[in-house]
Amino acid sequence: MHPVLPICLVFLGCCSNVVILELLISEMPGSGNIITFSQFLFIAIEGFIFTAKFGSVAPSIPMKNYVLMVIMFFIVQVVNNQALNFHISMPLHVIFRAGSLIANLILGIIILKRSYKTSKYLSVLMISIGIVLCTIASSSDVKSGAEKKTENKVYEYFIWLIGIAMLLFALFMSARMGIFQETIYSRFGKHPSEALFYNHALPLPGFLLFSADIYRHAVMFSQSAPMFIPILNTAMPKMWIYLIGNVLTQYPFTYKISFFNLITFLPFKLFYI
Repeated sequence: MHPVLPICLVFLGCCSNVVILELLISEMPGSGNIITFSQFLFIAIEGFIFTAKFGSVAPSIPMKNYVLMVIMFFIVQVVNNQALNFHISMPLHVIFRAGSLIANLILGIIILKRSYKTSKYLSVLMISIGIVLCTIASSSDVKSGAEKKTENKVYEYFIWLIGIAMLLFALFMSARMGIFQETIYSRFGKHPSEALFYNHALPLPGFLLFSADIYRHAVMFSQSAPMFIPILNTAMPKMWIYLIGNVLTQYPFTYKISFFNLITFLPFKLFYI
């Protein structure tokens, strides 16, 4: 297969995931917990069936390492989704999450004592400038929206700054997790499917902390306007359709394949299990 095809399909899967996520957030801004839980649950079930073989396959990497990795991974995912509740726009959210090169370079210098080529420093500098400009532009949107209620102007801007701080924290925590993964893989070898499964399965009990919020949004999702599905010749609440679409596009995005790969690949896995 020519490399251009999977690259194009990956971009299609990523872009469709972002579009569906924005539909979810625009309809219900506080739905980050149910979105994250659904993504974790789906990938954990898939991994339990196809990777862990219903628990019959022992992990190649010691479980204590996965526990530490999971703690960082869970924090990153929850903080990233919670940041959307602090007046963070979707474009800014995406740009921050794509700015991991900056955090990786800084932590690589501090923790791994690495040095990089001048071209890499210049590249990261240009990306940093772009993120700063986008952040400044996003702040003007917060200010303009707060002008309608002058008494809340300072408060709205303060909430937005908290969201920025959350994105920065998640950015550097994600980079630290990457360095930790690199260290583990150098010792025990690379096991991406296994790591993906445990990174999503082990944090599931942590969602009990958000169970009330998840249940409340599940009820709200069920009460959303119905949307007709031509293929199934039926209708269901549109928020559940958006959530299913987000989960299905998040799944191939995690595996670095596209949604179309999932359609053709998953039936073969089900057939040959």
